Amino acid sequence: MAKHHGLAFAIALMGAAPLAAVAAPGFSLTNQCPASFEKQDGRCRLRTPYDDYASLTGAGVGGLKTGLPPVRDGFTPHEIDLGRLLFFDPALSVNGRVACATCHSPRHGFADARPRSHGALGDEVSRNAPSLWNVAFLRRFFWDGRAQSLEEQVQGPLYGRREMATSPARLVATLNAIPDYRRLFSQTFADAAGGIRTEHVYRALAAFESSLVSLNSRYDLYAHGISSALTREELEGLNVFRSFVARCAECHTPPLFTNQQIAVIGMPDPAGRPFDAGAGALDGEPMRRGGFKVPSLRNVALTGPYGHAGQFATLRETVAFYTGGRGHAVPRGEHLRLHWHIWEPKLSEQELDRLVDFLRSLTDESFRPETPRRVPSGRPVPD
Repeated sequence: MAKHHGLAFAIALMGAAPLAAVAAPGFSLTNQCPASFEKQDGRCRLRTPYDDYASLTGAGVGGLKTGLPPVRDGFTPHEIDLGRLLFFDPALSVNGRVACATCHSPRHGFADARPRSHGALGDEVSRNAPSLWNVAFLRRFFWDGRAQSLEEQVQGPLYGRREMATSPARLVATLNAIPDYRRLFSQTFADAAGGIRTEHVYRALAAFESSLVSLNSRYDLYAHGISSALTREELEGLNVFRSFVARCAECHTPPLFTNQQIAVIGMPDPAGRPFDAGAGALDGEPMRRGGFKVPSLRNVALTGPYGHAGQFATLRETVAFYTGGRGHAVPRGEHLRLHWHIWEPKLSEQELDRLVDFLRSLTDESFRPETPRRVPSGRPVPD
């Protein structure tokens, strides 16, 4: 099948009763794949100009013509569109107050504008909501990397006491009580005629999240050979980003702008909050204490605040952290095994400004999905 190479492309209430169904009828699911996906045998396959680049390392640190890792695609249009409705429907939470989109807002790069989100019961979560752009390429999820698939990942917020706070039994009872969902799930999954099951919900949400692809920024145009796509200031920032002094690209590796590894960098926790052991809390491994997954920088200008707990309000504050010296923010008494890339690059104020200019060139929302005006539960859609 032909690839798209042209400029047009490049441009706690466990026993509570289910929420009452008040939905209006008339919902239907699209038979079309999202933009940048090609329909093959009824399934949506991603096609991008990066398909032409076989290498996953590129030339030098942060090479431009670098291929993408394997992508999670092959969902049907119905699965993706049903997942979109579920993603924006507060009925998935214990009391109908928050949806997935509440904390992963399209208006904020599918992240949260607050340092730490607030769940259905009003509790504040312990970490910043990461962006969902390009999650189809990721191998691990959450800041500590504890989930190995999108289906596993969605269960965290669904059942987390501080997040959506529902239970598997309550989730399916709520959805099965909504006639439109019963009909839409039956149209999507052959084995859902006897009732909606949790695995149907997980797959639909995974399908929608896998469709969130952002690879059409001005940086991408430049990477594909359009030299005028970046300004002089952004090019200077790209050179700093790729340099062996700053070493940004060694962890935030293009084109995803993450190497998907766990890194211990010694980033501070917000004042008054206890030290977060990150990935080290999962297995007690000293080498991983204080370690967090390297986040993608795609659409990073939209996703502040920054850091695993929203420690930094701006991109400028965030990049400046890396000039403070190795381990300068590690709490007294903590002996972390800091990543060897973390040192003291001594970047100038101008170089930091240029880095921020370059990071803003990674913004691309050209394929942002449409927010539904209403959802089958009839509850208000997050704005």
